[in-house]
Amino acid sequence: MKIDHNTVAVITGAASGIGRALAIRLAAEGAHLAISDVNQNGLEETAQLALKRAAKPGVKISTHVVDVSDRERMQAFVQEVLAEHGRAHLVINNAGVGLGGTTEELAIEDYEWLLGINLWGVIYGTKLFLPILRQQPRGHIVNISSVFGIVAPPGHSAYATSKFAVRGFTESLRHELKGSPITITSVHPGGIRTNIARNARTGAGVDPSVVEREIEFFDKVAKTLPETAADVIVRGILNDKEKVLIGSDAWLIDKIQRLMPVRYWNLLGKMLEKMAQ
Repeated sequence: MKIDHNTVAVITGAASGIGRALAIRLAAEGAHLAISDVNQNGLEETAQLALKRAAKPGVKISTHVVDVSDRERMQAFVQEVLAEHGRAHLVINNAGVGLGGTTEELAIEDYEWLLGINLWGVIYGTKLFLPILRQQPRGHIVNISSVFGIVAPPGHSAYATSKFAVRGFTESLRHELKGSPITITSVHPGGIRTNIARNARTGAGVDPSVVEREIEFFDKVAKTLPETAADVIVRGILNDKEKVLIGSDAWLIDKIQRLMPVRYWNLLGKMLEKMAQ
């Protein structure tokens, strides 16, 4: 898909991390932006940073405080985008949260909270904007999954459930839209240097010391910068890539899973234990 001064890009979860980096990167390409998040202050910071990097003075950026798990708010968000920009060509469903704890440690309400954001946010963003994309000569949807949509580590059943579901939803949609002017990209980042681990919720039964060790481990192994991730995603959009892996760790994990589709954790678990030492 071509990105230029005629493109209107919608990005959820844009107050920080990959979402912020994508807003800045797309503004540098000349795209107009409709960015959303629950964090209004972070959202305004993103807008200012994106305007500074904008390819031309005429780039328009609108900010929208949106909880992607709220269907009515998402429906209103679509109308706000149309009122501000009149159209949308690119939708990036990026908003996501983390949740630590084993299946036994997590409450049903924990799963409902995470799936509301990580899965339903993607479904709402896709379903509600799809009719708008249909009205354009070309459209593109990017759904952010994870390497945890390729492998499922212990202690992350809620997160892996959501990211496997995003992957399946996106792949099915791609097959449905084959031959249409709308292209679909599924994105699988490895360890990205964001605050998702530090800001993740934990189940009531989770030992706080375990949580702290996981955060320290994530900080140690998350090597890829959000800006690098944004560059990779934008290249994927420009080249109509169906699947995008971000980071050498994501490429390695994907390869191991394909070589060992059932017993991949026998190897990956040992590798992670060594890295934690």
